[in-house]
Amino acid sequence: MAGILFFLFSLISIGSVLAMILSRSPAHAALWLALAFSALGGLFGLLSAPFVAVVQIIIYAGAIMVLFLFVLMTIDARAPLPRRRRRAGLTAAVGLALLLTIEIAAAVMSLIRAPASGPAASVRTAELGRLLFEKYLYPFEITSLLIMAALVGAVALVKGKDRT
Repeated sequence: MAGILFFLFSLISIGSVLAMILSRSPAHAALWLALAFSALGGLFGLLSAPFVAVVQIIIYAGAIMVLFLFVLMTIDARAPLPRRRRRAGLTAAVGLALLLTIEIAAAVMSLIRAPASGPAASVRTAELGRLLFEKYLYPFEITSLLIMAALVGAVALVKGKDRT
């Protein structure tokens, strides 16, 4: 049964990501991405990681997608970009793709070089919460302030664009 669910979630994930990439409407692309996030949550559930599965669905498929849709509603996605900005975006995308490829290669190489070990130590949700809200409380709060500042900045940019 787990094998069938794995292939089902995998097909849903791959299909929705392909539909997201090929979608012409940004709103439809965001909804396809939400479906991909939900399918990934199902895959994490199959890996016996219920906390990560629930976080994947609640945080990414829920909260992050609401922010994406909010941004899509505030910008004019149909306006064509100038040629220089398209070229800069393409250059940035290629650079980030190369960086991601190098990072994945480094991770694979570290797995190949790592000595065989026993099962990874399990971390309980309570321990994770204790670490997050005791030892790492300030970085957690600073991250939330940075996200809020980015959101306020995005709204300010959109409002400034509407006046011109």
